[in-house]
Amino acid sequence: MTGIIYPIIVLGGLGLLFGVSLSIASKVFAVEVDPKVEEVRSVLPGANCGACGFPGCDGLASAIATGKAPVNACSVGGKKVAGMVANIMGVNAANVARNVAVVLCQGDCEKAKEKYRYEGLKDCRAANILAGGSKACSYGCLGCGTCKEVCQFGAIEIVDGIAVIDKEKCTACKMCIGVCPKKIIDLVPYDQQVMVKCKSNDSGKEVRSQCGIGCIGCQICVKNCPVSAFTFENNLARINYDKCTNCGICAEKCPTKAIYSTLKKSIAVKQ
Repeated sequence: MTGIIYPIIVLGGLGLLFGVSLSIASKVFAVEVDPKVEEVRSVLPGANCGACGFPGCDGLASAIATGKAPVNACSVGGKKVAGMVANIMGVNAANVARNVAVVLCQGDCEKAKEKYRYEGLKDCRAANILAGGSKACSYGCLGCGTCKEVCQFGAIEIVDGIAVIDKEKCTACKMCIGVCPKKIIDLVPYDQQVMVKCKSNDSGKEVRSQCGIGCIGCQICVKNCPVSAFTFENNLARINYDKCTNCGICAEKCPTKAIYSTLKKSIAVKQ
């Protein structure tokens, strides 16, 4: 009988010893958690999708609480979650700019020339392997719909051979940006109404031979912008959205209409 009792006593004693040791260790090595991290985490959707660029919702909550990420970093939660997080962080949600993804190319089937007829796998990455795709412009949208396939919010459609993003549905999750082999999808401010929808670095002569709506590097936009919001680099005009007032003058002056505008007409620039 003692042969059974002694082992039980020893095991029980060891269990008690280990339990006490672990309890003491948990208190000695305990890491204090910022209450704001827990508060922010409680309002995040818990999707753990990683679209924010952080390791799950826990990582994002920590980043927001420490100022390493904006209060609207959760694309899945959208405006509602951004508002709750802003309230926790003591920030005015109205001052937090919303970004949306935009395909910076207008070279559809009518305006862009083709090098050959592609009949392979309907995947932009596969099409791009074959001499950079069928488009004469090596920077243009291939229109196979890979970005549409990865979009979980139904914000992308392929229209006349080119991807078009519905900014009302876009959550800026960046999935389309990551999958595009041409790197022609960028985030722009939601309220931005004027943008250069071209990413070609080719010379103006080459662009004219490839696409009827590409940037030819004439720099008319640079010269006519009243607030100096344009820069010119590698044969391509670029807009500084922080300076742009959406006056629309550049879009009206652009000879190829590579500068896209949702404005009906130019508005006076505020002095």
